Amino acid sequence: MRAVLTVLLAGCIFVAGPARSDPSPVVVELFTSQGCSACPPADALIAELAKRDDVIALALHVDYWDYIGWKDIFADPAFTLRQKAYAHAAGRRSIYTPQMVVEGADHVVGYRPMDLAHLIETHALADSPVELGLARQGDMVTVTAVSAEPFGEDVVLQIVRYRPEQQVDIQRGENAGKTLRYANIVEAWTPVARWNGAEPLSVSVQAAGDEPIVAILQRPGPGAILAAARLR
Repeated sequence: MRAVLTVLLAGCIFVAGPARSDPSPVVVELFTSQGCSACPPADALIAELAKRDDVIALALHVDYWDYIGWKDIFADPAFTLRQKAYAHAAGRRSIYTPQMVVEGADHVVGYRPMDLAHLIETHALADSPVELGLARQGDMVTVTAVSAEPFGEDVVLQIVRYRPEQQVDIQRGENAGKTLRYANIVEAWTPVARWNGAEPLSVSVQAAGDEPIVAILQRPGPGAILAAARLR
């Protein structure tokens, strides 16, 4: 069952005080497909990254390989559109799997764990201009944020729900006959507010279910991710 997310406060409530003081985790997005024979090593790498507290690893399953014989049960056309938007922002005409995007800014082609490790380390050392907090009480989730200075544009607050893991028996397509385990499978990626950083931010949403929740502040485009927080 997909997680249910309802925005209760579409506007922003301004509050005082910082939301969090620890470093923002590095967000790694993997665009993948069960119909892609080159993807299992990258899927396994995401499973390893999912164990780390300093990384938010998210697997977005795309639908453009479904035609070759196996329909990815996690695929969502919205994730294909997100990957296309990244390609457009980077001035690229093609999309591919597997592809990883680190902090909304750096792209890794295929399975290149050393390149990915270097990018994660580089982004982990960068200072974030935003302190971002995420708290849950029952079915309510509140996101709070404070910026050191205004951004000069509206950034996008997004709420992500993901399934921690699931094993799938692939019966057709390029991975036919394999049993593959997937981790941090994104089920919903929802923009909930825009914010210019001039004042502290608090947004409350209703998030039914007990699946993990991620809050991401990202420049439009999609562009660079400014901060992220997670509740497992």
